[in-house]
Amino acid sequence: MTKDTTKTALVTGASRGLGAACAEYLAQHDYHVIALARTTGALEDLDDRIQAAGGAATLVPVDLTNDHAIQQICLSIFERWGKIDILVHAAIHAPPLCPTGHMDEKDLDKSIAGNIRATSRLIVNTEPLLKAAQGQAVFFNDPVKSKRFHATYGLTKAAQMRLARSWQDEGSATGIKVHVLDPNPMPTALRARFYPGEDRAALTPCQDEAERLLQSVI
Repeated sequence: MTKDTTKTALVTGASRGLGAACAEYLAQHDYHVIALARTTGALEDLDDRIQAAGGAATLVPVDLTNDHAIQQICLSIFERWGKIDILVHAAIHAPPLCPTGHMDEKDLDKSIAGNIRATSRLIVNTEPLLKAAQGQAVFFNDPVKSKRFHATYGLTKAAQMRLARSWQDEGSATGIKVHVLDPNPMPTALRARFYPGEDRAALTPCQDEAERLLQSVI
């Protein structure tokens, strides 16, 4: 069966914030965006914006902590395109901030599932498709300005970054170029939870950051 040769971009956390901005940027640069997120309505809004700008997307409402979801999604991508040209992993689980001595086990479990297990599963299942395209993968670092009350988020984000950097170091063997990028502070919902009362007018718009970060990648 002949595969569709269109350039493909798999974007997680694509319904809002930096993920949505990256999806729109890639669609504007002739990638067919496979947009993953939990929120169907926000994905549909993204699709409207992409189509209005002349791009194309496939919407996949999904919970990345589902053990079989990524495997099935990657199988569908293989059957249609046979490859992924670029992976942008913007999805993140942000638990409530709390003192380290008061960490909630349920929040910790959700953070491990969303930030570590889902990332490892994503790497395992996308690697063959990225290899087929000699593709690229993008992860986003998040150096928080205050270490207090960030134990649950901080430890799982650090573990996610360790996964990304290990994969990056293996690039000579896999043929996949892995980027770990540092976004400037943006007015996202996640940041609003961490820093309530912050002057959001002083933050960089997500669209500007997506362009700044991705223009050096694609």
